[in-house]
Amino acid sequence: MLKKKRRVLALMASLCLSVSLFTGCGKSQTTQSQSKVKDSLMVATAYDAKSLDPHAVNDVASSNVMTQIYGTLVRMNEKNEVVPMLADSFSQLDELTYEFKLKKGVKFHNGEEMKASDVKFSLERAAKSALVSHIFGDIDTNSFKMPDDYTISFKTKVPAAGFLSGLSHTGGSILSEKAVKAAGEKYAMSPVGTGPFKFVSWTKGDRVELERFNDFYGEKPKFSKMTIRVIPEPTNRAIELESGGVDIAYEISSNDIKRIEENEKLQITRVIDNSTQYLGFNNQKKPFNDIKVRQAISYALNTKSIVESAWRGVGKVAVGPIGPNVRYSDKSLQAHEYNVEKAKELLKEAGYEKGFKTSIWTNEKKERVDMATIMQSQLKEVGIEAEIKILEWGAYLDGLSKGEHDMFIIGWTCQTPDPDLAVYAPLHSSKAGTGGNYSFFKNAKVDELIMKGRVMKDSPEREAVYKEIQKEVKAQAPWVFLSNGEQVVGTSKNVKGFVASPFGYHILYNVSFQ
Repeated sequence: MLKKKRRVLALMASLCLSVSLFTGCGKSQTTQSQSKVKDSLMVATAYDAKSLDPHAVNDVASSNVMTQIYGTLVRMNEKNEVVPMLADSFSQLDELTYEFKLKKGVKFHNGEEMKASDVKFSLERAAKSALVSHIFGDIDTNSFKMPDDYTISFKTKVPAAGFLSGLSHTGGSILSEKAVKAAGEKYAMSPVGTGPFKFVSWTKGDRVELERFNDFYGEKPKFSKMTIRVIPEPTNRAIELESGGVDIAYEISSNDIKRIEENEKLQITRVIDNSTQYLGFNNQKKPFNDIKVRQAISYALNTKSIVESAWRGVGKVAVGPIGPNVRYSDKSLQAHEYNVEKAKELLKEAGYEKGFKTSIWTNEKKERVDMATIMQSQLKEVGIEAEIKILEWGAYLDGLSKGEHDMFIIGWTCQTPDPDLAVYAPLHSSKAGTGGNYSFFKNAKVDELIMKGRVMKDSPEREAVYKEIQKEVKAQAPWVFLSNGEQVVGTSKNVKGFVASPFGYHILYNVSFQ
């Protein structure tokens, strides 16, 4: 009996040990699973890309995707210096001539090696594009020389102080000639670059899927998949971040900043960017072809109140067309004066004593809609009845390009530190419509000053030209300057290496998970 009892106890001990071992093993597996590093990055953005063809578009939403897919000859480093990217080295041989030695062994996503012929093809295509010719149109497309597959030189038609930095724009992306020609008109939906991520799919209005390019010439990303989700409503972006649905959320609203900052699992990154938000007038339409009407509206709007009410501490009040981070920004300029009586006086002089009916266009961005609503109320005080029209981003840009609008709210981002990109496309008469001059502003003096500044070397004389441009544009009032934007990005605290860019589009392939 005693022996039998001992055998039972031994069996029970053995079973307990077995259960303990299996339970312990189970806990170990769970811990390993929980500590496994994430392999996919989820990003929430406010707007869908308009195109993934670098020469068919010039907007930040598209660039935010394209900068993950493509590479450029050069890039801007954290000190705003031009440094090599796809180029191994570069030099300016004389006032007009540039030479680039290309990295060897750089592969496109289709497996082809990047050659000088692809660079030539890409830059020729960029120079002919109405969307990015303000950056690349000065390339002399008859001047290309390619002594071998990894060396290319070419000239610009005129000296251009900002040309090298302009090559870092996504419009300067190097494309596979073979891929572009094979895809034809469908290229925008099947982009092929040299970047660390390659295109997988694009569900318009919903998401873009990318995957790591394992033949990337540089350091490989730490994760294999990236999804950029389109979530237009800012509160929904914040909720997705808080719930873990996304790892990074762009354009966090002022309503959500404090809550995210107080969440121990999340963090906020902020940087004043290179954008200028403005209310533009269609200068080719009555009554906005009359400078007195444009000036009257400038006086009728309390821009400080509009910006503070709509943005609630995000960004700062703009005073001119060149933002504070951009070279030669005139810090002496003041915000528009708010003077209702002066506005009424100017409207009377222009023949609109009783005001008129018009419209304000904007896209769905909440803060822009809020600004339009406040403007609508303030304009009523001087007899102007403004209907607010809210359009989807792609339709909005198309309508502006065609000149179908009256007044409109938008931002222009200077995507390099050079002031030429802040004023040439949005204000020179040759760029009216598709080129970026959505106000269809035409002024001979401003045109002359812009062209003069473009070809000058950086110097006190060039600075004086750009300061004169800023004062003249303010006097002519093609825009009412509203705000300089701020990038406010929410991230999970386990996301490391994210740096918000003042250019508005963010490099994500350097990100890792803790």
